[in-house]
Amino acid sequence: MKFIKNWVIPIAVGLLIAYIIQFWFVTVRVKGPSMEPNLVNNQFVIESRKANIKRGDVIVFDARHEDPNNKSDHKDYVKRVIGVSGDRVEHKGSNLYVNGKLVDQDYIGLTERSSGTWGDWSLTTLSKSNTWQAKDRNQSVVPKNSYFVLGDHRSVSNDSRTFGFVEKKHVNGKVIVPFWNTDKTAKGNVNEQSKRFFDK
Repeated sequence: MKFIKNWVIPIAVGLLIAYIIQFWFVTVRVKGPSMEPNLVNNQFVIESRKANIKRGDVIVFDARHEDPNNKSDHKDYVKRVIGVSGDRVEHKGSNLYVNGKLVDQDYIGLTERSSGTWGDWSLTTLSKSNTWQAKDRNQSVVPKNSYFVLGDHRSVSNDSRTFGFVEKKHVNGKVIVPFWNTDKTAKGNVNEQSKRFFDK
């Protein structure tokens, strides 16, 4: 009985906790420069598979179902959620608006906020492009169970501006920069941006 209490039960509990952690959280590696300066190429982050996705969150999604031009083995994309179902998204000058409210973009520089974001556009104008998936074209708001996403390094990012909306069913999870990362600014820009999404 003492053996079971001191060895079997602790080991079983440990294995159960490890299983739960593996089911809810996995490590993923960022590929490419599209999320600079907040996430860099080959950086390891945590993917939370059970998180509630909000505007400002950074997500991982299966690009094979979203980007028709993805011919490489680059299966997963890492991007920031800008619009959720029912949102109107537009860009004017260096400002990004969701439902007419100014978005706080302090997590990127002025160049990315202006020229990097392709000038002035709205979902209506972007969705007329033949590079968008047919199901996403001619939309003025983000469809049900979908997201509009952008990379932080807007001038090089391949994102919703190019291929359209990301369906919720293709989202793997939310990115969390782990506690051991020493860049507090970048960590806050990824982990906390949903709390300060709109400009005060």
